[in-house]
Amino acid sequence: MAWILLVVAGLLEIVWAFAMKQSHGFTRIVPTLVMVAGMAGSFWLLSLSMRSLPLGTAYMVWTGIGAVGAFIVGILFLGEALTLQRGIAAALIVAGMVTMKLSS
Repeated sequence: MAWILLVVAGLLEIVWAFAMKQSHGFTRIVPTLVMVAGMAGSFWLLSLSMRSLPLGTAYMVWTGIGAVGAFIVGILFLGEALTLQRGIAAALIVAGMVTMKLSS
């Protein structure tokens, strides 16, 4: 169950990062509210998952899901560039998350 909570927390991190971008510096109210709700939910679920997962593992997987997810959302929805170097960097983050999961 802790892993499910952690994955959902990571997905909410993607939501709040995208909403932060869409808020245009907190000048748009709806994206700002989505961002705050996403942050609150993400932190809450992360804290619940940390009841049984090690701190380092939980935090690394949470930030990794958020980082790679935001990278993918940027490419798919914001027209950000997908270069070989950026793709390799994202793959390395995923490899680190998988390695951390297998080690715990």
